[in-house]
Amino acid sequence: MDLTNGQTCRKRNGKKTSFEFKIFVISQINNGQISTNFASKKYDISRSTIDYWRKKLSNYTSKSKAMSKELEIKKLKEKLQELEWIKDFQQDVIVEF
Repeated sequence: MDLTNGQTCRKRNGKKTSFEFKIFVISQINNGQISTNFASKKYDISRSTIDYWRKKLSNYTSKSKAMSKELEIKKLKEKLQELEWIKDFQQDVIVEF
């Protein structure tokens, strides 16, 4: 790509990384499995790049995890209510006999 004054445009030399890899690295850091510094050294990625990924992908990961956590909590509460009802029913049956 040439500019009007004859200088060439500087090309990016960055690595292409997949979305799945970014999510994988960010999830390891967020889960406490590795630190940002260790991830930087292990995967040969700058800390600023990792921080950028965390900032940009935080909405994606937090929404998907938050929704699944909320759904899991809701299901567990429903199961707890069901089990409490069964327990009360069984106690009533025992008392009748």
